[in-house]
Amino acid sequence: MARLLVVDDERGIRTALVQVFEYEGHEVRAAEDGIGGIEAAREFRPDVIFLDVKMPGLDGLDVLERLREDDPSVLVIMISGHGTIDTAVEATRRGAYDFLQKPLDTDRLLVTLRRALELRGLTQSMADLRSQVESRYEIVGTSYPIRQVLERIERVAPTDARVLITGENGTGKELVARAIHRLSPRAGCPFIEVNCAAIPSELIESALFGHIKGSFTGAVADRAGKFEQADTGTLFLDEIGDMSKDAQAKVLRALEQGVVTRVGGSKAIEVDVRVVAATNQDLERQIDDGNFREDLFYRLNVVPIEMPPLRERRDDIPMLVQHFTDTMTKREGMSPKSFETAAIERLQSYSWPGNVRELRNTVERLLILAGGDSVRVEDVELLATGRSSGGGLGGELLSTDSFADFKDGAERAYILQKLRENDWNVAETARRIDMPRSNLYKKIEKFGLVREG
Repeated sequence: MARLLVVDDERGIRTALVQVFEYEGHEVRAAEDGIGGIEAAREFRPDVIFLDVKMPGLDGLDVLERLREDDPSVLVIMISGHGTIDTAVEATRRGAYDFLQKPLDTDRLLVTLRRALELRGLTQSMADLRSQVESRYEIVGTSYPIRQVLERIERVAPTDARVLITGENGTGKELVARAIHRLSPRAGCPFIEVNCAAIPSELIESALFGHIKGSFTGAVADRAGKFEQADTGTLFLDEIGDMSKDAQAKVLRALEQGVVTRVGGSKAIEVDVRVVAATNQDLERQIDDGNFREDLFYRLNVVPIEMPPLRERRDDIPMLVQHFTDTMTKREGMSPKSFETAAIERLQSYSWPGNVRELRNTVERLLILAGGDSVRVEDVELLATGRSSGGGLGGELLSTDSFADFKDGAERAYILQKLRENDWNVAETARRIDMPRSNLYKKIEKFGLVREG
């Protein structure tokens, strides 16, 4: 049962909506004007508000703005008998979840309500998305871009359609793949992940399709590949853009025919696998450059989902900070600390090139390094400039005894940061910093760099 508030100056509309929602088992309150709606919202704390646009006194759009000031996470569905595209756009710009026109269609009304409640985590599908998985796999946020992603997940998950997830490193592409699997009929079957960039090109075919004993040096026994391991489940091909052309051809055959052949073998093995792929690259440009097969791209890109960078969903940062704080406090035994409003606002002002992953690492460092029971804006600024006591990059480097040590320290810190930003994808990191991959491997070995967690 959810708490709903109806704000409309037409008594007939209020009565009809209250009856419909109460019949569905919800707790409903109503207000006849904007001021009454604002007061009711503050007292009742509804999960969803249905708000008329045209009302005497305070206009619905102004009421929306006041409601969002009181609670930025409030879900407001605007309703109007004089709706125009401009009004709908303005309502969305001011933070409305959706816009419905009168006369209201009951089916559309209830579908919109259901989706809004799923966003609130009050129905089973969103409960599946959030509670049937460890907290580190949650998709957190209520911003419009994330709502779009969650709605696309909900639509595509029950099908067997292939999905191509795009977005910058650190945006949460793996979380989308796992959510699709959890909400699919294959949820009880294997979810197998392959990072195509982390496997050397000469071994990728063996990893994907398996091999026969003796087929190459080191093949001491028959081994099933990832396609076979994912049979009846979901295979997540991460960083698909880094896959070799030979492996691309075999993946295409597996998708077209539903069979794989182990390296060194001749027997075709039937597999029932749903493939979800992800990349941070522009595959269409890769096709133009001759590095990616066009036919494979169209096989994978049946339903595209683009993960927005964190700089385009800054409204989610307070919720993400709280989520990471709760997770680290409970799971990793860190001391609980609150973030002051000014500290959150400063975090929202940054560009976050490493996206959500970078924010998570920052929150973790702040919880460790900040003194007292709360994180202040000064703590955020000190960390950002590398001057935090004991933990800042600048302090550590400037305390070195020789210029050679300083150079080594700076180089180590730079490479480590770039590896983190690219999720330890060595090939992508080498490309972005314009360094031969072999040199980067040597640097990783020289400085003893190891992926955290």
